[in-house]
Amino acid sequence: MQPLVHHFDDADGVAVGAARAVVQRINELFESQQQVNLVVTGGTVGILTLAKLRELSLDWSRVQIWWGDERFVEKASGDRNEVQAKEALLDHIEIPVTNLHPFPASDEGLSLDAAALAFRSEVSGVSFDILLLGIGPDGHIASLFPGRNAAGELVIAEHDSPKPPPERLSLSYAAINSAREVWFTVAGADKASAVATAFGDNRESLPVGRVRGTENTLWFVDASAGASLIG
Repeated sequence: MQPLVHHFDDADGVAVGAARAVVQRINELFESQQQVNLVVTGGTVGILTLAKLRELSLDWSRVQIWWGDERFVEKASGDRNEVQAKEALLDHIEIPVTNLHPFPASDEGLSLDAAALAFRSEVSGVSFDILLLGIGPDGHIASLFPGRNAAGELVIAEHDSPKPPPERLSLSYAAINSAREVWFTVAGADKASAVATAFGDNRESLPVGRVRGTENTLWFVDASAGASLIG
């Protein structure tokens, strides 16, 4: 199935549109299942989307929250996607702590490789319903970077990320591609080239072009990021 593209004027529009769509889709899924597994992402637009979700009504007790990737730093570090998600959304809604599934932190007693191995067992068997992703100007997604060997089962350990900090944990291509729906939230002219590649004949040359949902793939893009998709 071809990806479905939603166009917006700017980053705020992308975040509002994606947040509303998340709530609508989760409520639809509630009609046929008790719990929904939602994978959230970091980055400017990803965190802005979480802030917009905070303004909407949803039964969060029925939502399991996962992360697509994480910086392997101290638990309280502001660099962690988990901490940013708490500040934007999670600290402001009623959601059981048992519904939150963050990646391990560097000060929790495990090495990077051991943390990846431990988290694989936690995600094993989980069916991700909606998986949100941002992209970098280089076309990276989560902590899967161009030219890197990201082979691995479900969770990979990145020891030398081209973006600081160097140590990261990430869902693998296999894990992301297992999600029912993959949703990209993208804004900014610096992303335009990567977006164009993701829709071109050579899309698998970049990480962003190597993932799609098993049922649906949606793009929420602003005018500058999605310039090549108009017309």
